[in-house]
Amino acid sequence: MPAFLHKRESFFLLVALALGAVAGAVLYLSRPTTLRVAVGPRDRVETHLIQAYADALARAREDIRLEVVPYDDVRDSAAALQSGRADLAVVRPDVRLPENGLTLAVLHDEALVVAAPPDSGIQSFPDLAGKRLGLVAHHGADQPLVASLLAYYALTPAPAGAAPAPADPGGTLPAAAGSVALVPLRASEMAAALAENRIDAAAVIAAPSAKSTARVVQAVEAASPGHGATIVAIPDGEAIVQRLPELQAVTIAAGTFGGRPKRPDDEVKTVGASYRLMARASLSRDTAASVTQHLFELRSRLAAMVPTANLMKAPDFDSAAEATSARLPIHPGAVDYYEREQQTFLQRYEDWVYLVAFFGGGLGSAVAWLGQRLAREQRARIDAVLDRLLAILIEARATQEPAALDALAVEIDGLVVDVVRHAREHSTDIRTMSALILAVDAARAAVADCRREGTPRERAGRVLSLHPASGA
Repeated sequence: MPAFLHKRESFFLLVALALGAVAGAVLYLSRPTTLRVAVGPRDRVETHLIQAYADALARAREDIRLEVVPYDDVRDSAAALQSGRADLAVVRPDVRLPENGLTLAVLHDEALVVAAPPDSGIQSFPDLAGKRLGLVAHHGADQPLVASLLAYYALTPAPAGAAPAPADPGGTLPAAAGSVALVPLRASEMAAALAENRIDAAAVIAAPSAKSTARVVQAVEAASPGHGATIVAIPDGEAIVQRLPELQAVTIAAGTFGGRPKRPDDEVKTVGASYRLMARASLSRDTAASVTQHLFELRSRLAAMVPTANLMKAPDFDSAAEATSARLPIHPGAVDYYEREQQTFLQRYEDWVYLVAFFGGGLGSAVAWLGQRLAREQRARIDAVLDRLLAILIEARATQEPAALDALAVEIDGLVVDVVRHAREHSTDIRTMSALILAVDAARAAVADCRREGTPRERAGRVLSLHPASGA
């Protein structure tokens, strides 16, 4: 046993260090997890939503923290996730889908909303053949999305004619029979373009409930003789999604645009894109579940600052197996939250709890053994001093040599010094100290008595009569 362990202060120091190590481990394991989230574009509503989410997590002191990293485009945020520079990212799958990205939540769907005057004869998307479509593009991928849909219906996207038609001064050349002329416009230009016969229908890619969508529909109504608008359907949404899995089938609910009578009067099928919060596939299930849970639990707070939060929803899936094998796979941690199969604390850390209990029991036993060992060593040292004092008592009564008595007196002094030092370094009970004091006093008295009187034989006889042998 190392000598320093015999000191009470050293033992307490070791216990304090062990408790400090345990406390440090608990603090390390309970500290919040910080994740980097890539968001783009910088000025889009998605950036404001994720920043509001990060602020709400910090204020609520949740176990997750977000470090928001803005990018100029949603394509760049997806690239950051794929390259490992971010743990989470806002992704629009039809722009760029990271290979290692798994969906946590759909932040909002954006639908291709096409509106046409009622007398235009345009009822469904294929009716646009040979027509001119005014497009309000909010993102560089909006026009390619429309082009992909035109290609599905064997229509060719064509740029608007640069020269005006002879019968329509200032207008746009009509498209060929198998093509659709795409005319980029701002929402504020739609009504004038329709009134001047420069376009036949108007389109925008946005959430059906967004203000930008309502403005386009209102522009069509304002330019129509009857102040009405037909919401053009894309009836083959499910089939289109099979060919273009990065798109979404979207339903525009009846009455989305309000009015009397309601607009539209029945639900309209269309397609569109989605903005998704994705996580890298290697993110742990528990962390992914926590991110998803907090996102929806804080929805009301987020909606007060960013109304788009009301459009957040879970990805569509029927079973956990379908979710993880879907065309846009869902992170297993998010599935755990949606299916209410999140692990409890004991389930999550079951192995750690078992190991701590196992090794903690062993550590407790080791500490108890060490304490008993130290106690035994202390008692053994004191017992050795007591035995020696009793032996000195007998030796003093059995000798008359002054030199021998002087040596015994010096030894008694040495034992006293040793006992005092031991008592200062270790706790000693009162009964043991009383026995030590009696033994020291008796040994010194015996040495003093032997110096004054009596022969060794007589003194030895008296001592033996007072302390008979145990076997007698």
